[in-house]
Amino acid sequence: MLPALAERAAQAEREQKVSDQTIEDFQQAGLFRVLQPKRYGGYEMDPQVFFDIQLAIAEACMSSAWVYGVLAVHNWQLALFDDRAQQDVWGNDDSILTSSTYMPVAKVVPVEGGFQFSGRWGFSSGSEHCQWVLLGGLVPPTEAGGPPEYRTFLLPRSDYRIEQNWDVLGLRGTGSHDIVVDGVFVPDYRTHKSSDGFLCDSPGNAVNTSPLYRLPFAQIFVRAVSTASLGALQGAINQFRAYALKLVSINTGQKTTEDVGAQMACAEAQAAADEMRVVLQRNFAHLMALARAGQPLPVETRVEYRYQSAAVPERCAAQVNRLLRYCGGRGIYLTNPLTRIFLDTHTARAHVANNLDPYGRNYGGLLMGQNNRDFFV
Repeated sequence: MLPALAERAAQAEREQKVSDQTIEDFQQAGLFRVLQPKRYGGYEMDPQVFFDIQLAIAEACMSSAWVYGVLAVHNWQLALFDDRAQQDVWGNDDSILTSSTYMPVAKVVPVEGGFQFSGRWGFSSGSEHCQWVLLGGLVPPTEAGGPPEYRTFLLPRSDYRIEQNWDVLGLRGTGSHDIVVDGVFVPDYRTHKSSDGFLCDSPGNAVNTSPLYRLPFAQIFVRAVSTASLGALQGAINQFRAYALKLVSINTGQKTTEDVGAQMACAEAQAAADEMRVVLQRNFAHLMALARAGQPLPVETRVEYRYQSAAVPERCAAQVNRLLRYCGGRGIYLTNPLTRIFLDTHTARAHVANNLDPYGRNYGGLLMGQNNRDFFV
């Protein structure tokens, strides 16, 4: 599949959309089913399988990997919803896909049986391929002075419209357009409380009993938007190695393969990629071991893993930047595959879950005796 994805990368960038054929290829290969409940045709595999797939796809096309990761992880979150919501989405067709944007910007008005719901959200990756959407919103407090409650709201395509406005410097193929909702009713059972996700005790656990669905939602989701950068870094290393074999400096006549700086850049990029991959796999092995044993994940560990996830795009962008430097003057052309990876990895850093500074400060503060300030862990 990877050669075909690499060939379609430029098309996805031009059209600001991963091709329908790519989504169909993913469907036919069963890739979207990796984290989906068995009750709806899924495989309920460990997260390591899911992230290995995303890593591999990203070596060929980071936009395709980003869309895959985001859409496929929704099949995991839907398993946490009330089973009536799962029936609404998958009851007639268990291959239906769902997009998202978790920005807490909704206007939410409680009414009998649910909520009146409106708003405009940005950054809904892969939305044109989906028939449902997950949207973030704050439910007003039931008591005066109380805190609002963050929930994710599930809506069918008939209840929202897609505003095509995705014109950005990288990850152009993700088609992360705006979602607009004008005053629709969302039943209470089609909402998921953030607090339930934090406690690993959601309505869907009554029917989806695998330990997979006892993981914290935040730990799964943040990796879905950072792992594509890691796969893309490996793709950049592969491209650089092939490129360097043919590159000779016009000024000095030196082969790039003999350039000490290029050698060090390649070595350090590969070492960093291997290290980040090992940490990813180690963390989820630990998460699954605790889930299988019915043990909670300590907050300190959640904060550490959150920081390690956010660090991935930052580190990958820096490594790709260094590789691009050693491509010389010819490396700046848009026909150079590393240029797209450079733009994509730097764009990935802009996602709120990949904003390293607040998570680093929180983790460092926790290590020095301060209280945790991040509850999306």
